[in-house]
Amino acid sequence: MEKKKKVTQPIIKPNSQKTSSANENGSKGDVKINMEELTESITKASQKILQNYFENKTGYENDNKDIAKTYQEFNTKLVSNPKEMEKVQELYQHFFKSQQELWKRITERQSNPEAYKPVISPEDGDKRFRAPEWDEAPYYFDFVKQNYLLISKLMNEIVETSDIDEKSKNKLNFYTKQYIDALSPSNFIATNPEAIKLAQETNGQSLIDGFKNMLNDIDKGKISQTDMSAFEVGRNLAITKGAVVFENELIQLIQYTPSTKKVYETPLLVIPPWINKYYILDLRPENSFVKFMVDQGFITYIISWKNPTSDMGHVSFDDYVEKAALKAIGVVQTISKSEQVNTIGYCLGGTLLTTTLAIIAARNAKAILGKTKPEKNPVKSATLMAAMVDFSYVGPMGDIIDKALVKKLERGELVKQGVMHGHDMEKAFNLIRANDLVWNYVVNNYLKGKTPTPFDALYWTNDNTNLPANMYLYYLRHMILENKLSRKNALRICNIPVDIGKIEIPMFIVGFNEDHISPPQTTFTTTELVSGTIEFILGGSGHVMGVVNPPAAKKKYGYYVDGTLGEGYETWKKTSKFKEGSWWSLWVERLSKISGKQIEAPKNLGNAKYKALEAAPGSYVKEKCIPFPKKNGKA
Repeated sequence: MEKKKKVTQPIIKPNSQKTSSANENGSKGDVKINMEELTESITKASQKILQNYFENKTGYENDNKDIAKTYQEFNTKLVSNPKEMEKVQELYQHFFKSQQELWKRITERQSNPEAYKPVISPEDGDKRFRAPEWDEAPYYFDFVKQNYLLISKLMNEIVETSDIDEKSKNKLNFYTKQYIDALSPSNFIATNPEAIKLAQETNGQSLIDGFKNMLNDIDKGKISQTDMSAFEVGRNLAITKGAVVFENELIQLIQYTPSTKKVYETPLLVIPPWINKYYILDLRPENSFVKFMVDQGFITYIISWKNPTSDMGHVSFDDYVEKAALKAIGVVQTISKSEQVNTIGYCLGGTLLTTTLAIIAARNAKAILGKTKPEKNPVKSATLMAAMVDFSYVGPMGDIIDKALVKKLERGELVKQGVMHGHDMEKAFNLIRANDLVWNYVVNNYLKGKTPTPFDALYWTNDNTNLPANMYLYYLRHMILENKLSRKNALRICNIPVDIGKIEIPMFIVGFNEDHISPPQTTFTTTELVSGTIEFILGGSGHVMGVVNPPAAKKKYGYYVDGTLGEGYETWKKTSKFKEGSWWSLWVERLSKISGKQIEAPKNLGNAKYKALEAAPGSYVKEKCIPFPKKNGKA
């Protein structure tokens, strides 16, 4: 008797082909399921979920306690204040009247659809309910949608109209938004008409594919936002030609090969954030900021950050100034033989650059007081892209950053493990725009059984980096929570009191209209803190896509420029002028005017002291953010 062979197939992978509702003969086919494979996948997924829960049980419990405590304190204040309870009761009464009106209009719509008007509609930009299926007879899903919107409005109004301090209100708003987003009817198969219709058309195949996608994501430990197999750093991302010309324990410095015969004599140094990898500024050739600058005739350098490991927890913000920013400026000066360097800082890289500029200014001022000749400022100009110096308003994430959270991190596992894990940072940023970055993919991947489309910027956001615990906690407490960087001499970095007001070089400040991480009104504040020639540019879109906005035949976001400075953000915005196209074009035109004469492009990269070590993009950018090894059974 022939022995039955054991099936040893891997965990089910998503069906990469488009779902079809019919077979070759035009009739609906049967959905075939490999039960052995499916059972194996479910078992492994369950084990993964349990493993994750027990490894992170303490963190989950603490988070739940914080959320429960926030709502408990809020409820206690409401109950103890008759006026507050009266406001809540009025909101509930209005909600019930709206529900009754909704039911009436839905009923009347059955017989007279032309006269129908919704009680409530989704906000502009809400993509969840745009499909026509939400508005089709017998209007059950229209009722579900509007009822959800009414409940959401009620929850928001209860918090927003309450008489509590602003910090508590912001935290409640953040938590409430997470619950509202999670409970959207679009996130569940029974209340999503698009998913139901697709399941019917495909004879259930979309649901099977969605379940496979979910099991696959559980195995990966994260929701798939893009096709990660479509890209590779050094193959089709970060492929602008260049070489690593310097390396230490924190950075690799890349110099790019000139593409023009003549170049500006003042080189350009780009300092990206070390929260993410540098190649957001060097994606594909058609949207690479680095390639654009090289093609404009700038000798361009960029910092590629080391992805910290657990033994680098001691690395400080001072180290990032001395061993990264100041060191890179010095290396660029030496290689280019230029006295001065143009600089760009993006996001946290901009915060680092501004701090460095203040330290340079302070050291020169100290030299003057000591009656020694100060050195010429090595930085000719600075451009800050989506970067904050004043942290009085940092958007949604600031709503939950308080003393209790910082103390918990300072005393908790973060210090023991040495770094803030990149995956945790990614999850935190995803929560800022949960509908777009979390629930959108739950619907697409699991309810509809589709696979995410390849998208280079999302590949980059999923290619995480860790943060050294020492640096991260310092940044979190002293800059974000206590906002000391914006206050004169409130911080000592590299043993120098930091005074942003001493910066007197020309500066371009670039904010973005829909930036949820570095809000434009906060980036604008830098114009009021520094001295010297200042120019503010307001780009369209958000923190990432606003930056990655190359000049192209297809016009994208546009930008605002030339508003009145010195009278606040709102005045600047009202007096500014809108321009079509990319802010890159205007900015590089104005930068070129202060970048000196055109000289012959260098034939070689590096010099005798700083030789080319390896081809760009280098090795640091390829270091992956992987889970840490376990110690004594704990991660």
